[in-house]
Amino acid sequence: MNVLIDNLPKVIDGFWLTLQLLVVSGVVALVLGTVLAAMRVSPVPVLRGAGTAYVTVFRNTPLLIVFLIIVTGLPTVGLQYSFFVRAAISLSLYTSAFVCEAIRSGVNAIQAGQAEAARAIGMTFGQSLRLIVLPQAFRAVVPPLASILIALAKNTAIAEVFGVTEASYQLDSLVRDFPTALWWLFGGIALGYMIIVFALAGGASLLERRWTVAR
Repeated sequence: MNVLIDNLPKVIDGFWLTLQLLVVSGVVALVLGTVLAAMRVSPVPVLRGAGTAYVTVFRNTPLLIVFLIIVTGLPTVGLQYSFFVRAAISLSLYTSAFVCEAIRSGVNAIQAGQAEAARAIGMTFGQSLRLIVLPQAFRAVVPPLASILIALAKNTAIAEVFGVTEASYQLDSLVRDFPTALWWLFGGIALGYMIIVFALAGGASLLERRWTVAR
């Protein structure tokens, strides 16, 4: 217990970096996933094909492979980003494929008559998607999006393999230095991840309830 308390600043720094990875990757994944979902329901065959190809590739590729490609591949083409940025890119690209499918399922759940009514009053596909379909789709997919973000929070642990000093990296480092305190260290780090997960789940539940009342 004393080892965990004495090294609490390191643990907090690790979780601060984990939260940064989660927020940056989550925001990018939500934006990119929304764009991909719009492409997948687009009437333009080329856009639908590109969106489908992206989702197929990234949903069927292990996250570790995505990390390896981004972390080792970007420097070979002259993009010398920090390990944090490369980790965020990897997580964003991977997670956006799952966000896309969640939002697309929400779009498909919206009654077709609403889009037809929008076109009848002169709205373009983009306008009806942005103003009518997507707002309702987001309300319908809060729980699956929350699950995706929770998975993202846990997936940030892979970044430690590539030198990003987030929470899992700090755990490995402390266990090597203090092997006799393994269970206390493990428990402390696990508790930190549980707090993040419960915060995401609670936020999603609150948002879902507020949107349900608003309807």
